[in-house]
Amino acid sequence: MPTHEREITEPVDLCLPGGRLNPAAVGWTRRPLHRANLRGWGRAKRWEYWGVVTPSHVVGVVASSLDYAGVHGVYVLDRASRAEVSHDAVVPLARGAVFPPVSGAGRARATGGGVRVEIDQDPGGTRLRAAAPGVAVDLEIPLPDGHESLGVVVPWGPRRFQYTVKDVGRPVRGRLVLGDVTHDVGEDAFAVLDHGRGRWPYSVAWNWAAGSAPGRAVQLGGKWTDGTGMTENALFLDGRLHKIGAELEWSYDRADWLKPWRISGDGVEVEFTPFHERVSRTELGVVGSETHQCFGSFGGRVRAGDGAWVALDGLTGWAEEARNRW
Repeated sequence: MPTHEREITEPVDLCLPGGRLNPAAVGWTRRPLHRANLRGWGRAKRWEYWGVVTPSHVVGVVASSLDYAGVHGVYVLDRASRAEVSHDAVVPLARGAVFPPVSGAGRARATGGGVRVEIDQDPGGTRLRAAAPGVAVDLEIPLPDGHESLGVVVPWGPRRFQYTVKDVGRPVRGRLVLGDVTHDVGEDAFAVLDHGRGRWPYSVAWNWAAGSAPGRAVQLGGKWTDGTGMTENALFLDGRLHKIGAELEWSYDRADWLKPWRISGDGVEVEFTPFHERVSRTELGVVGSETHQCFGSFGGRVRAGDGAWVALDGLTGWAEEARNRW
């Protein structure tokens, strides 16, 4: 299924020398090629989010700079008991937070409020370490040969734009420590990256869904890209990206988040069935956020680049709605 969006195949700067969006950066990639040369202060957002799904747990680690604050966190869900461990830290002016300009290269660091996140990246993969009271994460996330990710620049205008990398279905190994109990991570586990760099409007909402199983993965988004001419939708087969250029319709019950979700559009017929809802809220006066992230299983089908339909039965992951004033 062809997409109307332009594929970028050579390295490019996200911004022009004056800080505005570089028109040549608007498009999508199969591997990180954008250098996020954001300048100055004001509405700039930088973050690294890793989600990890194992047969027994779901782990989320985030390090972010929103200019006026750093918001960092470590989250763990026990899939059997539904018990949650969640630690979030807000650091004024994102003091001490460091983020590299290119996804998959260099170091990211964030500390504060009892939360520590360390991300080391090189061509062979990523090492993710995070700690908070009662929880520690130490994971290796290799980058297989030929593995592709979806990079997209979404243009709201010359002064408001976002570059995202969604890397779904990465292998992962290591350990998760809860209290004095160590859980090995490896077999039947996968990791998902959300790398973000850009300058955002004050108020925005988005949907995001990501799921994986051996040999198949899916990445779907909505709301925040509508009307921009770009989308963040893709199917991955054996690590190969099939770009989906359609805007999608998301249907779910905001009064009962655990009811099935439906995501549809040209070449997309997806149903997502949640088994757990995570609610995250941050209020800092005139700014704030609310996220409903549901973990569950996927069904339905998505059309690949050759026109063949690919079933999503057996994929596990999440679907979410986020609303931000920032």
